[in-house]
Amino acid sequence: MSYQKRSKDELARRVAQDIHDGAYVNLGIGQPTLVANHIPAGCEVILHSENGILGMGPAPAKGSEDYDLINAGKQPVTLLAGGAFFHHADSFGMMRGGHLDICVLGAFQVSATGDLANWSTGEEGAIPAVGGAMDLAIGAKQTWVMMDLLTKQGASKVVPQCTYPLTGLGCVKRIYTDLTTLECTSQGLRLIDTVAGLSREALQTLVGLPIAPAA
Repeated sequence: MSYQKRSKDELARRVAQDIHDGAYVNLGIGQPTLVANHIPAGCEVILHSENGILGMGPAPAKGSEDYDLINAGKQPVTLLAGGAFFHHADSFGMMRGGHLDICVLGAFQVSATGDLANWSTGEEGAIPAVGGAMDLAIGAKQTWVMMDLLTKQGASKVVPQCTYPLTGLGCVKRIYTDLTTLECTSQGLRLIDTVAGLSREALQTLVGLPIAPAA
């Protein structure tokens, strides 16, 4: 069987194509920030950062960075016309108040029913970094995860039950990975798509869980 993994930019583009016009979206630290560079032309998406920005644009051109204008991951960003800055307490009020349509987060593990673990592996000496993840995971109308499907050791990050400390219960609706896009339901996983050459049966073997066919 031969198949090609999605690159990080291809994965970001895949996530971006599912974001609806007019959506208010938070992009988590790490891979999710790449989604900002792939919003389709003509689609207005209002990007939020928990450090107090609304209306972020794509990453600045090299040499044009302004380190007084950064996202929550301390990366330089741009600001679109109409964008705004505000206190982080107001930003968390937006998150907790259900005002975000979608948040896209990274993850260490996601269970088949949508439990999320993304802030600590629980390893001794590891620095926990929950940030705003708990607020986002529960506060957003939809929580999506963007990650590699497998660890460097080849184990699935999509699991029957999370073994790492939880960020939220039953909060993840979709999992976007380098090999597949999955939907989390109360009955388990449902296939949305896979990369060319990867069958649902082969994917089930990689994940070790049943995956219902696409609707």
